[in-house]
Amino acid sequence: MVKKLLIAIFCVMAHNAFAQKGTISPYSYFGIGDLRDNGTVDNQMMGGISMYGDSIHINLTNPAAYSKLRLTAYTAGISHKEYRLKDWSQEQKTSITNLDYLAIGFPVANKVGIGFGLMPFSSVGYSLNDTATNGSGAEVTNVFTGDGGLNRIYASVGFEPIKNVTLGVTANFNFGTLDYERIQSVEDVQFGTIDRRSSKISGYDFNYALNYNPTIKEKYTLYTSILVNTQGNLVSKNSQTIGSFSLVNGSDIEVVDVNLDAENLRNTELKVPTRATLGLGFGEDKRWFLGAEYSFQKYSEFENGFLGIQNVTYNDASTYALGGYWVPDYRALSGYFKRVTYRAGLRYDVSGMTVNGKDINNFGITFGMGMPLGNSFSNLNLGFELGKRGTTDANLIEESYFKVNVGLSLNDLWFQKKKIN
Repeated sequence: MVKKLLIAIFCVMAHNAFAQKGTISPYSYFGIGDLRDNGTVDNQMMGGISMYGDSIHINLTNPAAYSKLRLTAYTAGISHKEYRLKDWSQEQKTSITNLDYLAIGFPVANKVGIGFGLMPFSSVGYSLNDTATNGSGAEVTNVFTGDGGLNRIYASVGFEPIKNVTLGVTANFNFGTLDYERIQSVEDVQFGTIDRRSSKISGYDFNYALNYNPTIKEKYTLYTSILVNTQGNLVSKNSQTIGSFSLVNGSDIEVVDVNLDAENLRNTELKVPTRATLGLGFGEDKRWFLGAEYSFQKYSEFENGFLGIQNVTYNDASTYALGGYWVPDYRALSGYFKRVTYRAGLRYDVSGMTVNGKDINNFGITFGMGMPLGNSFSNLNLGFELGKRGTTDANLIEESYFKVNVGLSLNDLWFQKKKIN
């Protein structure tokens, strides 16, 4: 009964999350929006490292880990994020709730597993105001808004061709619509101008994984991994309208379609550069683990010519992550919290995005716990993240955030019928 109630509550929360924006960050104005965390709660709470996998949990970022599955696993995650946005003169608080992933994985043969799932890839959601004075001394107000995002469906397979070596591949299909709008009004002028742009985007990429996890002194394991997320080849079908509107009632006065074909902007390519990740860790199975990862991406090769944003440049990106877990005693017959998995981590993201000459980077501290549900292998994962992104320099915005993650990891034992001999 308790398990069914937990699933029902989670489904209601996930339904509400679908109805909300994926982000409210002003930095989603650039690129293809904010790239979303694509790991499960248990991976995110270890600083986002992806090298660790086991027999009952799905690892969304390391397809080689599917080879370890011994039970059918179902997983879903949602998050709630509290923001404090501030510039040099004021600050604002807001929040957002999202569905982060839905996935299933299962073994199909000895040391071979597959998985499927759905998750957000990127999100756009912002509202920015900019006020200046023109040459005539009149106040000019620009309002920028954006909405939409890209979703991802994936299929993965992982297998162990030789002892301690696992390989995996994931095929991702990304799709969605991004909408942008700019409104300009001038003091004491009856009409304002409007510029609306929309991009319908679709495309694919692949994730490849190689793990080498030898046993040392019979009870310890060395974890090494190489992950390569190939270049995302996205096609953007664009449209743009410009015109004027009434400042009195907000209705459009004259709006026309821009001939993007003449500018070779009707169909454009967005190439998200290849990302490579190296991981190294050490631990004792079901007791403790500590690992570190480094990721590199030549984001300097990215561009989105359709938006025509002038104050942003792209440089090479990188991520440094450190994390691990600890279980006091997973075999304990008494003392519930002895069987809880405690996780923590750190991450520092060099985004590769420079706005107004300032690098927009992110630092986060993560922690959480995985709580067993009854006597089954299933668990409820709770995670928390404290972080900061951006800066108040150069008329920019600094984001401070507190994120709460909730994830369910269920397995097939819940759905097996009891047999009477």
